[in-house]
Amino acid sequence: MTPVHATAHPSPPGPHGSEVYRLALPNTSCAAKVSRDFVSSLLTVSRHAELVDDARLCVTEVVANAHRHTGTPLIRVHVGVRRGRVTVSVADDDHWALPMAPCSRADRSGSEGGRGLLLVERVAFAWGTRVLGGGMPYRKAVWFTLVRAGAAP
Repeated sequence: MTPVHATAHPSPPGPHGSEVYRLALPNTSCAAKVSRDFVSSLLTVSRHAELVDDARLCVTEVVANAHRHTGTPLIRVHVGVRRGRVTVSVADDDHWALPMAPCSRADRSGSEGGRGLLLVERVAFAWGTRVLGGGMPYRKAVWFTLVRAGAAP
């Protein structure tokens, strides 16, 4: 069973009616910035500018986690944009490094890390994790959905 940390969807909504964009980039210290700029540009040109700040924060956190906590050679960013909402999925090849839910980190007093997914949980309409593919090696993805104010969920 896929762990989900959202009330809306157990996995990101399908691309029905969405414009879909993909970016594959090397797992380097620049990955978060490149991903952030990529998503910002997409949202600006697709008339979702009001979601840019939240998207920048969330994609930075998720890509930085993939860079910091996995040995994957590539980080893949998948963005589905449709009227009133955007879903971003960040995949890596390290299936053994599924992120912990923010609530299970609350017990760790004094911990310097582990707050990034808590930010994603508070900003996003929904978020979760899923394992992609059935064989070895397979990938995992962390995804989040942002919804414009007034848009139907």
